Amino acid sequence: MIYYSNLWKPLLTLASLLRIRRKTPEKNWVAHEDIENILHLANFQLICRQSRCVLPIWIPLVSNFINTYVSHLPFVKSFTMFHIAVARPIFKGRFKDKPSVSIVVPARNEEKNIENIMKRIPKMGDKDEIIFVEGHSKDSTWEKIKEVKEHYSHEQQIIIARQEGKGKGDAVRKGFSIATKDILMILDADMTVPPEELPKFYNAIINDSGEFINGSRLVYPMDKRAMRFANMIGNKFFAQAFSFILGQRFKDTLCGTKVLSRDNYQKIAKNRSFFGDFDPFGDFDLLFGASRMGLKIVELPITYRERVYGKTNIARWRHGFILFKMLIFAIRKIKLY
Repeated sequence: MIYYSNLWKPLLTLASLLRIRRKTPEKNWVAHEDIENILHLANFQLICRQSRCVLPIWIPLVSNFINTYVSHLPFVKSFTMFHIAVARPIFKGRFKDKPSVSIVVPARNEEKNIENIMKRIPKMGDKDEIIFVEGHSKDSTWEKIKEVKEHYSHEQQIIIARQEGKGKGDAVRKGFSIATKDILMILDADMTVPPEELPKFYNAIINDSGEFINGSRLVYPMDKRAMRFANMIGNKFFAQAFSFILGQRFKDTLCGTKVLSRDNYQKIAKNRSFFGDFDPFGDFDLLFGASRMGLKIVELPITYRERVYGKTNIARWRHGFILFKMLIFAIRKIKLY
């Protein structure tokens, strides 16, 4: 929905009288609250709202700079000429009965966690599948995955694969490409997000609380050594920055556990060329795609645990620099597009 700001009514009316603007059949000048109320009455949910255009008169170089860059600033956007609201219909019963889940587990150097994952993943749908994607491990992770498949295949549908590329993002895309169930989940093999938390994500998506359920580690108290102080500061910074860019509130963009329907993922993958294959982590590939599609993104608080086995695959400063480059990229492709 596109609607003009009430603040501009006198100026636009004057511009029409002076014939420097074509007369238009404006009848209603509505506020943000009116839009939200109308959407609520029509069983729609507001996803995000953007503001555009501070200077509607063409001045070479100046107009483009102000409308493209300055109009997004927190104070200035209150004076923009029009707003764009993105909403979605509220569905109940989107999924039939109890849909099954494909749980993708990217695993690199996680040998001693594999069997515990199998033992601890709770049952959610009737025909859930677990997809292990191994990524060039230096320990015996791949051998352990094959062993677990052979031992537990009579209890659980297990699919195993080895990634050709590098990085968690590549592993997730590999797993999602071979998934067959209605709902897709990511579970990091380090189990810092306990597998027992997954039913919360499952209930959130089947009850239509959101279309993209993103874990948030920064709400509940976490284990003492689960996250370093510098990592926490970085997470908070990137959460605020991406909240501004994507137009939906985030407290934690880097939690590895994310859940969405397979149908929506296929749409994101189909339109991936808009952003390009640039994300080594996989988090922002999904978040950017979901935001551009106008999906309702909901954060679900989880209890973040300390890693018990192995070492983190995250290099704080090198990956932090990559994230900063992605932030600049996102501003250009989303906010200034």
